[in-house]
Amino acid sequence: MILKRISIFSALVFALQSCGAQQQQQTGGLCDSEATAETKALYKNLQKISTTGFLFGHQDALAYGVNWKYEEGRSDVKDVTGDYPALYGWDLGGKEDLEANDIDGVPFDKMEKWITQVYDRGGVNTFSWHMKNPLTGKNAWDTTPRSFASILPGGSHHKLYRQWLDHAADFLGSLKGSDGKAIPILYRPFHELTGNWFWWCQNNCTPEEYKIVWQFTVNYFKSKNIHNLIYVYNTSLVTTKEAFLKYYPGDDYVDILSFDNYLYTNPTKDNSYVENNLNLIRIMDEVGKERNKLIALAETGYETIPYNKYWTKTIMNSLGNYPVAFVLVWRNHGWQEQEQKMHYYAPFKGHPNEKDFVDFYNLPQTYFQSDVTRMNLYKQ
Repeated sequence: MILKRISIFSALVFALQSCGAQQQQQTGGLCDSEATAETKALYKNLQKISTTGFLFGHQDALAYGVNWKYEEGRSDVKDVTGDYPALYGWDLGGKEDLEANDIDGVPFDKMEKWITQVYDRGGVNTFSWHMKNPLTGKNAWDTTPRSFASILPGGSHHKLYRQWLDHAADFLGSLKGSDGKAIPILYRPFHELTGNWFWWCQNNCTPEEYKIVWQFTVNYFKSKNIHNLIYVYNTSLVTTKEAFLKYYPGDDYVDILSFDNYLYTNPTKDNSYVENNLNLIRIMDEVGKERNKLIALAETGYETIPYNKYWTKTIMNSLGNYPVAFVLVWRNHGWQEQEQKMHYYAPFKGHPNEKDFVDFYNLPQTYFQSDVTRMNLYKQ
């Protein structure tokens, strides 16, 4: 019923083929020189298309939505637009102890199947990791002091951390498409580092400690022959270039610059979300051009989406004309019994403001599954 305009197809193809001046501003390669051909192709194609638009993503898009769970071929985004998102978010939380399900209850065996489906149809997969606290065994939000220091090389729990990386490597290395090739993954570890709510945040580690662990992690995955990862550096909201780069682990260990920021106030009365996003995206754009890195808004959303122009006005205005590679909104959990409220960030069929999302879908800058399928992101 709802179709992307065919007229943008030629522009998309041109963006992927163009070698013009715009794409030359971001010509850096991946930090893993042994990355698979498909991983290299994805990164280069993201560089190209970021000059014309961005991938729209949704966390756990295929696993569940508002009032449904594990229905094959379904997503709330697809129910509304007739099309899947281009980017699909997942989480590794639970792999530490080889749990059957991730931190949000999604079975890893189902996740593996969906990730393959996404790759086979040309979509993109991204992972965060809400890793439990290695020092205490509690969840990711346990900020017991010196938890991060415990996983440093020589630290009391470094061996345990390596075991967890082994579990993750086994899983990430097992992700194969129907073509038998390793599926490229945008990997975003230790995310929102400039916050204070996770055991790996800035209140619980020094910049030097963070850099050491990040670099160790990248090198460790390489040593395990994991070469399908694109590494995404991620802060929460900061306001200066110095704050954004304070924990930056180095150009040889990062492929994409990103941040997370959510909207909590009425955008018709408070424009700070737009202003803050634009400021940090401007900073990332400057850093990205200096260091040949992609930039992205890796996590965002407005819980229950109570504003009828959130997508076409608030989100789009907050991105400006910068080359943002992707924007991902958080999951559609639905009713939260403990908090006695609804919890979702993408519209579902029947949502009062779904029309604005359809208008957002039809913008030439927004890329969904049908767009990236035609783009063939895994081919150079």
